[in-house]
Amino acid sequence: MAALARLLGARRDGPGRPLHWTDIASYAYLAFGVVLMFGPVLWLVFSSFKTQSALLEFPPSLMPMAQVEVTVAGQPNPLPLFRATLPDGSVKDLAQIRRVGLVAQMVDPAEPDKTYRVAIDKREPVRKVALATENYTEPLRQFAFLRFLSNSLFVTVVATAITLLINSMAAYGLAVYEFRGKTAATLAVIGTLMIPITIVLVPVYLVVTELGLVNSLWAVILPGAATPTGVFLLRQYMLTLPRDLIEAARMDKASEWQIYWRIVMPLTLPALAVLAIFSIMWRWNEFLWPLAVLTKTEVYTLQIGLAAFQGELQTQWHYLLAMTVVTLAPVALVFVFLQRFITTGIGSTGMK
Repeated sequence: MAALARLLGARRDGPGRPLHWTDIASYAYLAFGVVLMFGPVLWLVFSSFKTQSALLEFPPSLMPMAQVEVTVAGQPNPLPLFRATLPDGSVKDLAQIRRVGLVAQMVDPAEPDKTYRVAIDKREPVRKVALATENYTEPLRQFAFLRFLSNSLFVTVVATAITLLINSMAAYGLAVYEFRGKTAATLAVIGTLMIPITIVLVPVYLVVTELGLVNSLWAVILPGAATPTGVFLLRQYMLTLPRDLIEAARMDKASEWQIYWRIVMPLTLPALAVLAIFSIMWRWNEFLWPLAVLTKTEVYTLQIGLAAFQGELQTQWHYLLAMTVVTLAPVALVFVFLQRFITTGIGSTGMK
């Protein structure tokens, strides 16, 4: 908050001076950028607390609203409340008993024995902010969403750990060792970035099928364990490490594994953090490959589970939006805790 206050109090000509037009333009531009980036996220979060009928209202409202219902003596169920304009021009809050065509039979909750006939265009529903928390609880209870969540967590954590290990070992070999064909190997790794996943989807699926890994979470984890982006990112960072340090360790009779694990890896933590963020986002949001190799409900990941709310004739938008918020929360938390490494890591690896 103190940093934000200093930013808002900054002036082009120094503290205490009137705002320059460039200051106003800068604040307006930044405010527009904030709304543009976080506006859809706020809309998603607020809409996740709306009921299915509230999501279909027009014009839409930002906050989750619901019609007020009141209990009226002599009525078995709560009745919806409206603010009605009577023929004499007075305005009263009336509860609707029934509606026949364009006319509604209504009653005053304070005087349940007195009924009114009001045209539907002479009334407005009385609304209040209401959070439909069942959008979160029902999918977790009925649709095994906790199982989908645990599957995604397992895939993301294990795949990220394997990716960091394999990519760092490959990057270490390409950055530290000198051997014939090193440049060709590096270009081959970088060249695979231009191959889209749809081209290798069928061959990789055939390999996974021959290994008997279909409908196993390992079928999602292993094919993408080594990524060219990760190898290139870590290699570029390791090239900046002092070679004298590695040579000194070799002179002290340190093994290559000790040099890699106890010297190079700690110095590469900023780049590893960046790769960890990328890997978590890739694995958490992956949809096409898990959809191809997972056909049993008990091994579904979150992204495939979200597709279960989209039917051929009807989409359960209230559940879909709520579970989308659930899937976004872990990635957002990881980004918040590791974001301080992004600028350092990317700036040191030469990534664009």
